[in-house]
Amino acid sequence: MSFTPRPYQVEAINAGVSFFKEKKQYHALQILPTGSGKSVVIANIASALEGKTLVFQPSKEILEQNVKKFMSYGYRAGVYSSSAGMKYIDDVTFATIGSVAKKHHVFEQFSNIIVDECHLVNPDQGMYADFFRSLSKAKVLGLTATPYRLYASFEGAILKFLNRTRPRIFSKVLYYVQNDVLFDAGHLAKLEYFSPTIIDRTKLQMNNSGTDFTDSSVRALSREIDMPGQTVEYANRLLVKRKNLLVFCSLIEDAQKVVKRIPGAVLITGETSKAAREKALSQFTKGIIKCVVNVGVLTTGFDYPELECVLISRSTMSLALYYQMIGRVMRPHKNKASGWVVDLGGNIPMFGKIETMKIEQTEEGLYYITNNGRQLTNVNFSKV
Repeated sequence: MSFTPRPYQVEAINAGVSFFKEKKQYHALQILPTGSGKSVVIANIASALEGKTLVFQPSKEILEQNVKKFMSYGYRAGVYSSSAGMKYIDDVTFATIGSVAKKHHVFEQFSNIIVDECHLVNPDQGMYADFFRSLSKAKVLGLTATPYRLYASFEGAILKFLNRTRPRIFSKVLYYVQNDVLFDAGHLAKLEYFSPTIIDRTKLQMNNSGTDFTDSSVRALSREIDMPGQTVEYANRLLVKRKNLLVFCSLIEDAQKVVKRIPGAVLITGETSKAAREKALSQFTKGIIKCVVNVGVLTTGFDYPELECVLISRSTMSLALYYQMIGRVMRPHKNKASGWVVDLGGNIPMFGKIETMKIEQTEEGLYYITNNGRQLTNVNFSKV
């Protein structure tokens, strides 16, 4: 299969290959927006490296996408993942961390590690950190669209850039591309934003860590304003104008009420069986099902370019979650003129539009995220 990488993909590929060939030992980071083609970058980097390469994905769905892209170039790949039903090692092996976490000895000969969705890596503890420590001679390259993690501190909740945490896994940003570059070039769909005033976020209470809202306050406000009813009203109105709709709810009990009042809609949660989930998503992408309501899933690994609209029926303090929810509708398709983002949770006023989100640096070279002049990372949430 012939495929010519885009200019920014070529830059990311070259930066990644040079990093692994460099003798200096450190772990690095690349920032590529949702829809930028990380699977293309990963495939081209992995195919150009000497030594054995291990590529981590957080889910079976993303693993399958990355393997498919890699093999489309004519390369052979191993897959080591229980969720994918395969455990075969090759010079380039795609894996999920849960399947290899206690298999350090099996991968001792691997000198290159690539991590997709690397914002999920906890730098202090957990399966990734333990695995990296066990393969101390291997270099690690992380890729993500959301290069920050949420931390609680005595000052309150703070989003910290991945190479500005203590401890940290990734010490250097190798390459990044701004969101507006991809939107302006037509690589991402034009977005239209709608943010009706439904929720008064001042009535929501922060949890003890200050990192998000408590379930009890979300539940109380949902009852007060009849959030399920509001969601149903907007969803049914949107389905008259859009051919499909993905709804994000905060509470399972709310989502259950919503799906009962939208004809033909289906519900997907973390408790949905693998078979039921795959069947529902297959029918959704084929146009048989017009509306999917979900709680806590479908923020990453679900790529459906023809998706026309997301309805965000929840409030969040997580910039990454906000970005990933909108990311589901950012992919362009010839059959859609634009993607609609309808936010009932007051998130757009909080974080701003994705197109205007910027990666910036201080005079000392430290990275942070801004939107229309407002700093969103490495600053107390009360100042956002």
